[in-house]
Amino acid sequence: VTGQPAKNKRPKEPGENKIKPVNKKVKPKNPKMKERESVDSSLKAQSILTQVMDRGHFQKLAATLSLAAGQSVELRCKGNNVTWNYPSYLDTFKDSRLSIKQLDRYSQLILANSTAADTGEYSCWLQLCSGNKCRKDETKTGSTYIFFTDKEELFVPTPSYFEIVYLNPDKPAVIPCRVTTPSAKVTLHREFPAEEIETDGTDIIYDAKKGFVFQHPTSDHKGIVYCKAESQGAPQISIKYHLLYVEVPKGPPSATIAVSSSRAGFSDRVHVVCTVLGEPDVDVNFRWQYPGQESGRPVIIQNFWRLINRGIGHTTRISKSVLLVEDFEDIDVGNYACIAQNLQGETTVATKAELK
Repeated sequence: VTGQPAKNKRPKEPGENKIKPVNKKVKPKNPKMKERESVDSSLKAQSILTQVMDRGHFQKLAATLSLAAGQSVELRCKGNNVTWNYPSYLDTFKDSRLSIKQLDRYSQLILANSTAADTGEYSCWLQLCSGNKCRKDETKTGSTYIFFTDKEELFVPTPSYFEIVYLNPDKPAVIPCRVTTPSAKVTLHREFPAEEIETDGTDIIYDAKKGFVFQHPTSDHKGIVYCKAESQGAPQISIKYHLLYVEVPKGPPSATIAVSSSRAGFSDRVHVVCTVLGEPDVDVNFRWQYPGQESGRPVIIQNFWRLINRGIGHTTRISKSVLLVEDFEDIDVGNYACIAQNLQGETTVATKAELK
């Protein structure tokens, strides 16, 4: 670097006088860099969400906000086409304490007489619409998680006293014992054998906005658990959570088959049930092979499915196909095979039915 200026002292050759304008351009580079950096940082930090304070003052919101339960809160989002997201139970119960109004330049959300149960994420974003199609403007969003603190309710209240949490090896599982006071000390406990479950910060972590997160659930984690919270007073206990380990493999359906009676009598009603446990958004198709199929033996086949709620946003889909033989006879003796198929493949399971 020290040798560079010395080179410029040599006799100039044609065209070398252009060095001066180049050197002049070096000076404005810093402001340009700063200008670009400020634009980038403003895009990252840009939030259209503010809180309305007393006397018409506005406050930009941080990632979290703590308010005492009972307070009312007014949030505003800049824009003429704003969409809001807030704790889902406010919609479930069509709570009249919540009101949202879209005005010319902003949208207003007011939550009156807040309770501990209102604790959760409040976010908004601008919608960009063309005709009937709308999309989220990723550069104009706002989000904050509001803790409505209540000494009597350290845990965010839930509508039930007992919840099932399914442990799937393919994704994290959440025990949703969220708190209303972010500074509360929360521990996880197993009911039997009675013990505290260690939170190592790696495989099991605690997030005040979610609860306890099992990053890699295993069958060792199953059982009944509860959470305990302490904050300047007597400890409080959460509802109980029943952790069930259900392995749902990614791939062809995981199918089972069962017959109502492996040894049936003449004229008995016999039904064969084929069951698949899988992901909620994966369709399963069923086919059957059974005795008397080629000769046109009449049977009744019914297919149906339902979703089982896993708690916070997790569900399992149970798909079933039932083959019914009304009057069992010689032609019905033999093997019953169920072929379950999804986009990733098919699985065949079989069982046998005989006469007594």
